[in-house]
Amino acid sequence: MRGRPLLRTSYAEELALLDTPAKRWWTGALLVLAFTLPFLLTDDLLQLLAVCCVAAIGAIGLGLVTGYAGQVSLGHAFFLGIGAYTAAALSGDPDGRVIGLGVTDIALWLPAAGLVAAVAGVLVAPLATRLRGLYLAIVTLGLVFIGQHIFNEWSSLTGGAGVGRPAATLEFLGRPLAVTDEVATRDQKLYWLMLALLLVFALAARNLARSRIGRAFTAIRDRDIAAGVIGVNLPRYKTVAFAVSSFYAGCAGALLYTVTGFFDPGSFSLLLSVQYIAMVLIGGAGTISGAVAGAFFITLLPRLTRELQAWVPFISTQPNEVPNVFQVETILYGVLIIVFLIFEPRGLFGLWVRARSYWKAWPFSY
Repeated sequence: MRGRPLLRTSYAEELALLDTPAKRWWTGALLVLAFTLPFLLTDDLLQLLAVCCVAAIGAIGLGLVTGYAGQVSLGHAFFLGIGAYTAAALSGDPDGRVIGLGVTDIALWLPAAGLVAAVAGVLVAPLATRLRGLYLAIVTLGLVFIGQHIFNEWSSLTGGAGVGRPAATLEFLGRPLAVTDEVATRDQKLYWLMLALLLVFALAARNLARSRIGRAFTAIRDRDIAAGVIGVNLPRYKTVAFAVSSFYAGCAGALLYTVTGFFDPGSFSLLLSVQYIAMVLIGGAGTISGAVAGAFFITLLPRLTRELQAWVPFISTQPNEVPNVFQVETILYGVLIIVFLIFEPRGLFGLWVRARSYWKAWPFSY
């Protein structure tokens, strides 16, 4: 209704994707800005933003199981690894030194990577029906170490520790997607591709959160016993949460290393799981936009810490000197998680809500 955007007269209006004119305008402006960035930024920054988009897909997946369904998972690196190796094995060279099937079309290996990871998530899900809280977190943490052992030992698939293998090949209908030509550079194409995929995955997750499944996730997160009493099938919805989250992680893992082109088993360590937990907590658990904001923030953080040396000269950029930017980066992950949990548990999304509420009430913001 004109002049009263918050007045809703139907349930459909309440659940609308963009329920106010301001949201529609802001979303449109952000999309226009995002798709014009390749004409404004250099290729190295575009490559970094492409990684941000892929990380955001993985963070959305973790946000669905942890933020929406309340099932704390520290095993996200395991599912990312499954997706990365599934995609690489499918699109790899059949005559190469590691397993390869020669299926180079992204329309085939990307869903396959997500599905294999989702199957792994379904196998883990029965644990979630018996455990919760810290116990579930510790069990999922064990997945990271099991995965690292398998990835290190299965050298015919992974190439072995310290050696690695090429990432999946980016092709669609026989046309390479990551090559420089007269139309655009490789990094410009990668950025547009990852941005488009991020929009698809974010829209799907937002729609899932608005559906009956999303409301069941929220009920389980708020109080699983009460949810079970009112008829929510806890085993089924917890399994769905892990399956969907693992599918997102598998797709993100498949795409993540297509930007750099190479990866090895050491890429899927506990630090990677911690980074994804930090993305969800710092961005804001239980929101899609918060997971995206957190993924961009955490992925851009190393680039920002590299710039510290210009402002704080005693911080070295050499890894063999103390203190160095890599140590500062690791400490910042922990400090930021603690600061946000204490002062703003809703993360960056909460800061945005505060700023928006302040200006909406201005000049009576007290």
